[in-house]
Amino acid sequence: MKKTLLLVDGSSYLYRAFHAMPDLRNAKGEPTGALYGVISMLRRLVQDYKADYAACIFDAKGKTFRDDIYPQYKENRPSMPEELAAQIEPIHKAVAAMGWPVLTVPGVEADDIIGTLACRAAAEGVHTIISTGDKDIAQLVNEHVELVNTMSGERQDIEGVKLKFGVSPSQIVDYLMLVGDTVDNVPGVDKVGPKTAAKWLGQFGDLNTLVEQADTIKGVAGQNLRAAIPNFPMTRDLITIKTDCDIPGLADGLDSLVPTEVDRQQLIQLFEEYGFRTWLRELSGDPERVPEQDARAPVQAPEAPEELRYETVLDTEALERWVSRLGEGKLVALDTETTSLDPMCARLVGLSLSVEPGEACYIPVAHRGPDQVTQLCKQMVLERLKDWLEDDAAPKLLHNAKYDAHVFLNEDIKLAGVVEDTMLQAYVLESHRRVNMQELAERWLGRIGTPYEALCGKGAKQICFDEVEVEKASFYACEDADFTMQLHRVLRPKVAAEPGLESTYLLEIKASAVLTTIEYNGVRIDADLLVKQSQEIGKQLHDLEQKAYELAGQPFNLNSPKQLGEILFQRMELPVVRKTASGAPSTDEDVLSKLARDYPLPALLLEYRGLAKLKSTYTDKLPKMINPTTGRVHTRYAQAAVITGRLASSDPNLQNIPVRTPEGRRVRAAFVARPGGSIISADYSQIELRVMAHVSGDKNLRQAFERGDDIHRATASQVFGVTQAEVSSEQRRAAKAINFGLIYGMGEFGLAANLGITRDAARAYIDRYFARYPGVASYMEQTKAKAHDQGYVETVFGRRLWLPEMRGAKGPRQKAAERAAINAPMQGTAADLIKMAMIAVQEWITAQKLQALLIMQVHDELVLDVPANEVDIVTEQLPGLMCNVAQLAVPLVAEVGVGPDWEQAH
Repeated sequence: MKKTLLLVDGSSYLYRAFHAMPDLRNAKGEPTGALYGVISMLRRLVQDYKADYAACIFDAKGKTFRDDIYPQYKENRPSMPEELAAQIEPIHKAVAAMGWPVLTVPGVEADDIIGTLACRAAAEGVHTIISTGDKDIAQLVNEHVELVNTMSGERQDIEGVKLKFGVSPSQIVDYLMLVGDTVDNVPGVDKVGPKTAAKWLGQFGDLNTLVEQADTIKGVAGQNLRAAIPNFPMTRDLITIKTDCDIPGLADGLDSLVPTEVDRQQLIQLFEEYGFRTWLRELSGDPERVPEQDARAPVQAPEAPEELRYETVLDTEALERWVSRLGEGKLVALDTETTSLDPMCARLVGLSLSVEPGEACYIPVAHRGPDQVTQLCKQMVLERLKDWLEDDAAPKLLHNAKYDAHVFLNEDIKLAGVVEDTMLQAYVLESHRRVNMQELAERWLGRIGTPYEALCGKGAKQICFDEVEVEKASFYACEDADFTMQLHRVLRPKVAAEPGLESTYLLEIKASAVLTTIEYNGVRIDADLLVKQSQEIGKQLHDLEQKAYELAGQPFNLNSPKQLGEILFQRMELPVVRKTASGAPSTDEDVLSKLARDYPLPALLLEYRGLAKLKSTYTDKLPKMINPTTGRVHTRYAQAAVITGRLASSDPNLQNIPVRTPEGRRVRAAFVARPGGSIISADYSQIELRVMAHVSGDKNLRQAFERGDDIHRATASQVFGVTQAEVSSEQRRAAKAINFGLIYGMGEFGLAANLGITRDAARAYIDRYFARYPGVASYMEQTKAKAHDQGYVETVFGRRLWLPEMRGAKGPRQKAAERAAINAPMQGTAADLIKMAMIAVQEWITAQKLQALLIMQVHDELVLDVPANEVDIVTEQLPGLMCNVAQLAVPLVAEVGVGPDWEQAH
């Protein structure tokens, strides 16, 4: 039988483990998450693959030959976080104690050692398996070498690489040269992504042939390709993995890589020191042995259930058995499998239930795969479960309940009794981290679940879940429900332990239900009006093109960065503000904005880009997004995506409609009421400034709001030492810029740019502001210090806003984190308030049995579609509902507008 060499990309492992695991610490408070994650992955790897030879390879300290080739190589990568650096030595010790040969070679990267060993193994007839998450290593795959991703379970042989990248392993280097690598700061071809790279290589075979025929590539893509050709020799050297490294200690060939016996005593010592209780008991043979812990040490990942009891329900007897368990009043984890990620059109394929960790069932109802398993009738199953699903007294636990609630609505079932949601628990605990099930299971349970792609594939060849074999689908679905239950057991106590997190979580649970209603209600769109607007914008774009040609003295492609760069910086000789990674002058929006102050063509280009984006994103797209069943557009609100607690709207994004231009405001005019009804908009007035007055405790700022002053005029009066009646329009504009700028952490440089004044003048304005509002200055300094100390800040109501770069970053990135720390409590508190208002308004609508529909939540604004006979009562009640959700040190104010469309109501 052919022998096997198992190679582990240790550097990839340790970074992935560090970011995947929670902030685990031992009794001394030392970080242990990366160490725990690496050991977990290696233990699983050893179980899955029996190898004759093995090695775990890490990057050595110091520069490599690639830094000599390109000094900017990996320049954008932040330095290793201190908490990870502290774990490198114990990771090396643990890996070696587990019997793995550990290799590092100065001057080259781990990839190069892996490439050399794989090449040597192939020459000796040994099959190589490489465990990594690094896409660059795909270039090594051949008939002797395959890759495995331990975290996702994905395996890549030659066909697997083709499926993932669209090119063969022999084309991977060429592919990477075209797309570049932003992580390693390796320049590629501007605007060329994976699809274009794969298409070109499929057409031409290799990069050399593509370069020879580069003149046949038309348009912007061809121009960018030709511009990048001089870089190709360098990027090939950077991307190509060496296969001929001199590796000390391998004089005996692969025999030097035979795994050794586990050093039990060394591992026991490590597990004792770093607090790994389960492994310590397992290795020591003492079921009672527990390392010393103290109250500061977070709870370790729980032990996995000893036995998985997963069941596929295919007959009425099994269904009745599970239904009887649902009636016990216990919390039940529920999950759905569907035909689509779009909640408005997803139909149920099956559902899974879990009542205890390690125990779950899957009830398939609409699979149509090749296995042709006989399933229970969907209608019968839903009728049997309907009472429980709609019972508000039957407690249910889900992960992202909003999505599942939509799925059941599509099946004419109104899901009730959702009291727990693990996605929201994780979000409240760690708002800065991803909250998908796969990553949470790895981070909090130390479990690696079955990836969706392992069942359904990726890209063009991806199948729908209803085509998956029932047996495979059942394990995946049961695992999801089981993981949800296990995560709840870990996360819920952590949330409940802190009053601020508990109140935030309960707010999010209520908000989830209201957001389901808002999304389901949707908004009516005047498609004909948008079509007309698109035509008018198209004419404006044409006129702007002609003006641009006149200013440039020749026609050119306004959408081509290369042509634009030639026009601006060669023909017109405008100053170069900044260069791209490839060395070309940048023409991004920030650069054009700076040039637009002194030159007409950049100003015109900004106007052109704004209109073009408005047309493609809204006036062209919105009519196509009208749901054919409801006749309305249904946005999606991501509830757990923004650190501050703000919602993120998508498909369509209602938050990014530009309202500072007439064209942008006209788009809002296409959001219309039901026939005979009105749109009502209720918007918190200057909410973040009011929160600043509350949190800073500044006497003058509070008094201005309490008197009902025009806050910008009041600030101008304070800063410029004049009465409010004497404040000029220019002084008010400056005060407004200061008021809003400071709550976003703006310094003198930003204020100077905003107002078009010198930095000295801006500094004088800020000094005067802080002299009049000393409480604001104190708040800002105290907030920055607190953020540095604990890594997060909090809203008025206790929401925790994590700022990961406060500790790990330096220079400009840390300054940006400090600015975020100042603003986050304001923005986060505003997010809390609008969610409270949203809940209060919907509860009032329901209690009053009104026909009014809550249809949008945008920034600090609620938008309703109201029938004519309810306009008066809604208009009258909305301000009180919104302003009484909480009491701040200054009064809350909500301004209400009414009109036939959103623009007139705003």
